[in-house]
Amino acid sequence: MTTTAAGTPRTTAPARTTDRATTADPARRRISARVRILLWLLFVMAVALASVATTTRSFLLRDVDDRINGLLAQEAGEFANFKERGFDPETGRPFTEPDRLLKVFLERQYADPDEELIGLVARPSGGPAQLTQPRDLPVALPLHRDPDARRRVFDSPDASGVLHRPEGEIRWTKVAVARAGGDAPEAAFVVAFHPEREVARVDEVFRVLLAISGVALLLTTGIGWAVAGRILQPVRLVRTAAAQLTEQDLTRRIPVRGHDDIAALAETFNAMLDRLERAFAAQRQFVDDAGHELRTPITIVRGHLELMGDDPAEREETVRLVTDELDRMSRIVEDLLLLAKAERPDFVTPEPVQLAELTADVYVKARTLGERDWQLTDIADREVELDPQRITQAMVQLAQNAVQHTTTGQTIRIGSRAEGPRIELYVADSGPGVQPQDRELVFERFRRGTSRRGARGSGAGLGLSIVRAIAEGHGGRVRLHDTEGGGATFVLTLEEAHR
Repeated sequence: MTTTAAGTPRTTAPARTTDRATTADPARRRISARVRILLWLLFVMAVALASVATTTRSFLLRDVDDRINGLLAQEAGEFANFKERGFDPETGRPFTEPDRLLKVFLERQYADPDEELIGLVARPSGGPAQLTQPRDLPVALPLHRDPDARRRVFDSPDASGVLHRPEGEIRWTKVAVARAGGDAPEAAFVVAFHPEREVARVDEVFRVLLAISGVALLLTTGIGWAVAGRILQPVRLVRTAAAQLTEQDLTRRIPVRGHDDIAALAETFNAMLDRLERAFAAQRQFVDDAGHELRTPITIVRGHLELMGDDPAEREETVRLVTDELDRMSRIVEDLLLLAKAERPDFVTPEPVQLAELTADVYVKARTLGERDWQLTDIADREVELDPQRITQAMVQLAQNAVQHTTTGQTIRIGSRAEGPRIELYVADSGPGVQPQDRELVFERFRRGTSRRGARGSGAGLGLSIVRAIAEGHGGRVRLHDTEGGGATFVLTLEEAHR
């Protein structure tokens, strides 16, 4: 709010920059397709690598468990077999004293680095006495130095188990030993294993896998960024080309490289630009042709209306002339609209047609155009795929052109031929013919030949252009050559039109 010279407060309008900033915010927050592809790729890769590392750790830990269980079972089995079949080396007889059995067995064993082989003998005064091999273990507190843990193992009714201690986990198994003739066990052989180092090795492998996964993600980031940019380059070119397109410049095209979906997108975009360019060209040509050709009849109409007097006869003649010019303008507009429709894909609608029947219908319709010597010379008996209405329109237009350049009683021939995959429909007259330099000129819009009896006729010069558009709509062409004996022959040639 500001204050005027009179001291009256006045509210100022908010700055436009705020609105522009608000409008631009979504554009700044928009994430490009390249970044989205990279983020999804990294997410999938991270999940996959983490899953692989976690699964590998689980398999390794399971292998450690299986190896430890196998080792414990093996040691317990060896002691049980020695207890059943062993002999005291001093007496040569089976062992009778549990402590002697344990001592002899332990002297003959060699334990793994993380393994303890312990003999426990019950004592009346307290916890069990132990017999063990004199060796150091790479653990914080071995079982043979932990009286509480030894007592728990000795007193456990289970043959195996796991001790969870602050100093580390112990996995153990034991074989009870009873004195001969006694039921209660007086001793036990215990195999204890400390899995800390095995688990530590597994964790080390897991950390290495995580580190490798991190490096792989970094490499994936760089490679994915480059590959995504290369793949999306045609898309960016399409966007840039679309932004630069204007009604006046539709010539820009996207370079097509490769044979993948992106190349197909570029080809489709280029095809769309071709269609747009043709459509705009047809539109401009329609406007130019309409403005050029309608200017003369409009001038004539205006001139006659401005000079029209009060005489009834003069007014009647003026109305007749104006009506005639308006009719000519209507025909010009209809022809121009037809030529504009020739650029559309639905301009021609082919269907199965009997060529002989179509030729006869054209002949019957053409005979009403003028008093000429009409002849139906050739008829091809074949079923073809074409648009009967458009072909009839083109043939009638050729017949009308022949009537305009012949006189009463002169011959005009109509017919159709079939030669292999090609069919031809023709109109041949016996008029003055067309000069060689005019044979391409007569098919252009608003152009006429110079030698067809020297007369311009009453048309606007669009008839033969319409014929050419219909022929090209069928994938064919229209040809012009001299008639034997004098005159001009127009031939509609349609390739591969039969089934």
